[in-house]
Amino acid sequence: MSERINKSPIGPVAALVIGSIAMLLPLGWMLLTSLKTFPEVLAYPPVWWPAHPQWNNYIEAFRQFHFAGYLRNSLFLVALNVTGTLVSCTMAAYAFAFLEWRHKNILFGLLLSSMMLPGQVTVIPLFQLYVKLHWINTYWPLTIPSWLGCNVFGIFLLRQFFLTIPKDYLNAARIDGASEWLILRKVIIPMASPALLTVGVFTFVGSWNDLWGPLIFLHDERLYTLPVGLMNFIGMAGTAEGTPWHLMMAVATTMMLPIVMLFFFAQKSFIEGIATAGIKE
Repeated sequence: MSERINKSPIGPVAALVIGSIAMLLPLGWMLLTSLKTFPEVLAYPPVWWPAHPQWNNYIEAFRQFHFAGYLRNSLFLVALNVTGTLVSCTMAAYAFAFLEWRHKNILFGLLLSSMMLPGQVTVIPLFQLYVKLHWINTYWPLTIPSWLGCNVFGIFLLRQFFLTIPKDYLNAARIDGASEWLILRKVIIPMASPALLTVGVFTFVGSWNDLWGPLIFLHDERLYTLPVGLMNFIGMAGTAEGTPWHLMMAVATTMMLPIVMLFFFAQKSFIEGIATAGIKE
């Protein structure tokens, strides 16, 4: 009878601790820099801890940075993109998971292959299309694609989760005379709340941090989102001594808070949606 060997957890725990430090180090540097004076930011060798935390950096940053207007624009785009992605991706994923139609698997494979195409490849033809539609310098190019099922990863994730739902529920609903729309709303969506929340979180983070799209399609400063506004602030707020990085870090820290809070409150369902999306019964 072989003896059971108890492996020490020190190795995995040490690896997790090192990985956590590596991930948190840039965030800690950003937070500490936001509390430094400008000479401390420029000091060499670098000063890690501010001698006297400058909380008024946040007040000064918001005085110079049009935070309220950019925040309103970002929240508007996030709300439209999250709603549009959940509606369009849910319907597309339901069709790929439960409906039978010709060449479904081929079309799904082509849809997945589009994920390998970099966004930089399509930006010129898309820009030309939006110019003809008179959509440049509007929010249409940043919101309409989410309502047309252009989030391929969201469709894939929801489809994989839908496949874990036993078809007996659907068959019972069809026997009772329920339509496909009713089955989707009353049966599938309530059971797929973890996956829907996961797609919503991914969409929120992607839209909140998006710099590429607003930078290309928005030319009016009144329409800028937070990332574009911050980049513009870096270029416009420079002084003779250099860019006020302590104020930049104050704005960046504030921009990060909604994502941290979102993941903090939704982490249980978020992890559940990720863990079960690839399991098929």
